[in-house]
Amino acid sequence: MKYISFSIMALLVLIISSCSNNGADGDSPPVVPTESTYTINWYVAADSSTRTGLIENYWNSRQHYFNYGNRDDREFQYWPQAHALDVLVDAYIRTGDSIFEQYIDVWYEGIYQKNGNTFLNDFYDDMQWNALAMLRTYNITGKEKFKTSVDTIWEEIKTGWTDVADGGIMWAKHTPHSKNAISNSPASILASRLYQLNEKQEYMDWAKKTYQWVRNKLVNKENGAVWDHIEVSEDGEEDIAKDWIFTYNQGVFLGAALELYSITGESGYLDDAIKSADYTLNNMINDDGVFKERGTGDGGLFKGIFIRYLTQLIFEEELPDTTRERYAQFLEHNAEVLWNKGTNKKQVIFDPSWQKKPGNDEEIDLTVHLSGAMIIEAAALLERENILE
Repeated sequence: MKYISFSIMALLVLIISSCSNNGADGDSPPVVPTESTYTINWYVAADSSTRTGLIENYWNSRQHYFNYGNRDDREFQYWPQAHALDVLVDAYIRTGDSIFEQYIDVWYEGIYQKNGNTFLNDFYDDMQWNALAMLRTYNITGKEKFKTSVDTIWEEIKTGWTDVADGGIMWAKHTPHSKNAISNSPASILASRLYQLNEKQEYMDWAKKTYQWVRNKLVNKENGAVWDHIEVSEDGEEDIAKDWIFTYNQGVFLGAALELYSITGESGYLDDAIKSADYTLNNMINDDGVFKERGTGDGGLFKGIFIRYLTQLIFEEELPDTTRERYAQFLEHNAEVLWNKGTNKKQVIFDPSWQKKPGNDEEIDLTVHLSGAMIIEAAALLERENILE
């Protein structure tokens, strides 16, 4: 299949206007205006970051997966492929352009083959990411191969639940005594979405029990912090990693709560989602209201994952208007800083720090670029739905 090479500069149109100073309320973090005097056309920016930034810089046209680096690193890593698929779906929904559907189709074949002719993996969270992305793809395209693979992965995910630490799904098959937030909250989201597809009680039961396990074991109920994992020693002593608090754990916990609220209407779930989001905005950003840098590698994807689920929370109809406005301002401010300060617009690649540009010869991990692409696509969605001012 032949793929299109997209023009870079044609996609970098900016529309001149004055920038407004959007303040935040109460204890929420300050939203500091950028130095730019331009209003960004987020549709155009998203097209640039996805078509040029992601596809032209990372797509492996021979083997149909996304390379780990934008220059010389053609390594295959399984878990970021799911988030790359999510960005392709974002772009397909935004544009309706069939070229994205073509990439989505060959992504399926490429990842399956590169992963050893299977979508199964030793890491339960990795399987969950790919199952979530493929279920979303199925819901958009109706292509049965994606749903078939989701069903296969789901059966494997369930085998990770054991009695260690009073339940929970293992982080990996070789770590039976480690139970992680990131191997349980996405499982709850997946089960909720499968339930919404066919209303089988089994899915609801799994959605609730994985969520409740995380909430009981790994959530500070006072402030909404989500601790990373719990280790259980041979004599049964539990050690909770309370110093390990990451944006992606915050994001998927609020995402799981939001899914259960959508199904049940029980306000406690929405309260949990808001508390998790507020903890993140109050504690995991710089003084200027921008996400702290978490480096490269796996950590490069963490804030993008939080943004995906914060965006879904913004669209919840029952969210208080002042809270919605605060979250939208936070997202818009971070996107503006990234686009104005953290983007190399020649290549359309993003720095791990959203406040400085990467160099022309700099190797940028796929994970890092995906976080940037996620927030730019999110800003385009909020702009389209008239949520951004």
